[in-house]
Amino acid sequence: MSTPVLSPSDVSTSESEVEFGRSADGLPVARVGDLVFAMVPGRHNEYFLASAWRVSRPLIGLKREDFYSHHGAVADEDAFRARMLEQAEHSRELRALGRHSVRMHCSTPWGASQGATIYANGVVSHTTAGHGGFKLSVERNAKVHPLLRADGGWYEEDAAWAIVALTFPTLFTGYEHRTADRTIRDSWPDVWEAIHGRELASGQSFEKDRRAFHAGHAGDWIVISALRSDYHSGMTEVIATIGGTRDGGAEERRYLVPSDGYKAGRFGFVIDEARHSAHDGPSSFASWRGRAA
Repeated sequence: MSTPVLSPSDVSTSESEVEFGRSADGLPVARVGDLVFAMVPGRHNEYFLASAWRVSRPLIGLKREDFYSHHGAVADEDAFRARMLEQAEHSRELRALGRHSVRMHCSTPWGASQGATIYANGVVSHTTAGHGGFKLSVERNAKVHPLLRADGGWYEEDAAWAIVALTFPTLFTGYEHRTADRTIRDSWPDVWEAIHGRELASGQSFEKDRRAFHAGHAGDWIVISALRSDYHSGMTEVIATIGGTRDGGAEERRYLVPSDGYKAGRFGFVIDEARHSAHDGPSSFASWRGRAA
């Protein structure tokens, strides 16, 4: 499940308070109960959220190396503060839900269960060495929307957990509701539209936007691989196929694109044959060196 916290049993939040501050190396930081968070700079002037558990030192004494768990991108300090207030709300609601962790000796589709969290009778979340997800009883699984129901009642933690949250909203926090709704929109937009009786607009669903992109560029050359050219300064050599096909049998072409104008984008970089030069010379790609002129 994509949440900015450790497992529910690890969360202990003091009422609704969030302590904000700066770390010893100048990072925006916050404390929510037993968790401390930092807004950490990444590449390309971007930031991501990092956390650590049960660090009792004052915020001013913390440093980047104290934070080890990553929880996705955060735009700026305003977004960081909003995320922390949301975290506090999430933690308070978790306490009220009363989930509890137990040991269960059972097999899951992802391996032997190493721990389980009981959300309610017939709704159990399992963790394993490498993955995890929910197991619904037969009775609980029967309540899942037919378009989303999984035979056997297993729902993996990356995306399908959202189906469980959609079906049993009283067992989840407000933050989890919002995350689940976004996950359903991104992963199963057709089902979301069928359930809600309206269409998703552009920008409201990753999967729907991906389909629209590829439908609009089905006849275009789309980059499938790129690297800085060893032979042309300031240029990126790319390999492209029609529609971005990666099946191994598709025709491939190479192009040179100015490096300062190359950015892969959300779904791929589209070649503009009026601006990007076809390239038949020596290649920086090992797989092309033997066939390039």
